[in-house]
Amino acid sequence: MSEDIHSQKILILDFGSQYTQLIARRVREQKVYCEIHPYNIGLEKIKGFGAKGIILSGGPSSVYDKDAPAVDKGLFALGLPVLGICYGMQLMTHLLGGVVAKAQHREYGRAEIAIDDSTDLFKGLSGREVVWMSHGDRIERFPEGFKPISHTDNSPVAAMKDENRRFYGVQFHPEVVHTPKGKEIVGNFLFEICGCRPTWTMGSFIESQVKEIKERVGGQGVICGLSGGVDSAVTAVLIHKAIGDQLTCIFVDNGLLRAGEAKKVEEVFRKHFRINLIAVGASERFLDKLKGVEDPERKRKLIGNEFIHLFEEEALKLKEIGFLAQGTLYPDVIESVSFKGPSATIKSHHNVGGLLEKMSLKLVEPMRELFKDEVRALGRELGMPDEVIDRQPFPGPGLAIRVLGEVTKERIEILRNADVIILDEIKGAGLYTKMWQSFAVLLPVKTVGVMGDERTYENVIALRAVESLDGMTADWVRFPYDLLARISNRVINEVKGVNRVVYDISSKPPSTIEWE
Repeated sequence: MSEDIHSQKILILDFGSQYTQLIARRVREQKVYCEIHPYNIGLEKIKGFGAKGIILSGGPSSVYDKDAPAVDKGLFALGLPVLGICYGMQLMTHLLGGVVAKAQHREYGRAEIAIDDSTDLFKGLSGREVVWMSHGDRIERFPEGFKPISHTDNSPVAAMKDENRRFYGVQFHPEVVHTPKGKEIVGNFLFEICGCRPTWTMGSFIESQVKEIKERVGGQGVICGLSGGVDSAVTAVLIHKAIGDQLTCIFVDNGLLRAGEAKKVEEVFRKHFRINLIAVGASERFLDKLKGVEDPERKRKLIGNEFIHLFEEEALKLKEIGFLAQGTLYPDVIESVSFKGPSATIKSHHNVGGLLEKMSLKLVEPMRELFKDEVRALGRELGMPDEVIDRQPFPGPGLAIRVLGEVTKERIEILRNADVIILDEIKGAGLYTKMWQSFAVLLPVKTVGVMGDERTYENVIALRAVESLDGMTADWVRFPYDLLARISNRVINEVKGVNRVVYDISSKPPSTIEWE
């Protein structure tokens, strides 16, 4: 990263809140760089980070719990502005000599605060604002030097500040969309209190990463596995901008992709970006491996392992390769360093770590600082077509985990044809980019139907469409009835072998987004 970007950054200390990543998004959407680190990284690392300010996240604990997470009190002697959110505010109160106690009435959900001081943190806000609360404790006595700057009927101190030391605390969550003026509150902390400048742009990111990639790679070759997804595509284009023909991409058509996808990938990377591309047709190879397999986890492992073997075969044919490029994103990095422990599952189609030992490769992960929406913005800045960067997330095992039960060429074709119609109708209604995912699932059952006065016994297609910010939680999309009717009518009439369409109206949790 360039010195200018690194000189304007915020440190977020994570105490286990489900909303911590949203804090980072609120900061970054205002063009200020930030990083999330576990609360227990230690005072020396906090000092060495070089932050313009520190945000203490919320969390599920009470400050009086045994083993409640806490920071070194020396953090408050660094001379840096601090914003405590919910648990972060309570911890700041507790460590600086105030009193936190159980609230008589817990506050969860929508609340209205009365603002008593609108000079800095609440600059530009009205006298009363809607916020999102999620706490069972409250501030009974604030520390010396602090004063309350907002209250609710239940919380005499809904927000507080020590203006001299630039310490601020809010009992609510400004990072969630349910706090309508949350962006302004976070912005006031960044610009009014910390004195940050908005230097975190995709243009500056490209400039700094191109320089960094050139220096790291030198004259060696880089290989990158293309899946057709957004992350690997943007990774490839960014690295190609830095080192040109030193990059070779490998794309495997495993026969489990959506209609026309292999052709689209080849066109974009060969013609539009003129990137060295090895395209490998391996449909039969993958389908042979999946013969007779119904268990979803076994499907995933077989596909992932076969992808690695094939990628390895192609990569070993190349000479003077020193690096393997991967589209690792910031949420993956956060998950792996969180104080709650490393991620329990790594998607096998992204885990090509076996190549690192076999070929003595080093990793290059130019997007490990970015969130998904930033990757899309980066793709636009790099001049990539909307059809690539606006693509919804697609599972590594492809359509194999949307064909419930055994995967065969015939069943994949039925699903692929239904999927084309569903996406065509959703795009035609202008809804495709307004949701997280939308797709077809082929169920392992047949049902009785009537077509042309004749009895049929054919397949069922389920339609799945969800809204989500990050895929961690999701709710089903409330489609207009006429759109559902068009989708059902077209699938049943145009896809041979289907006589029924159903719509999945379950949320995550308790259901998952994918069926397998």
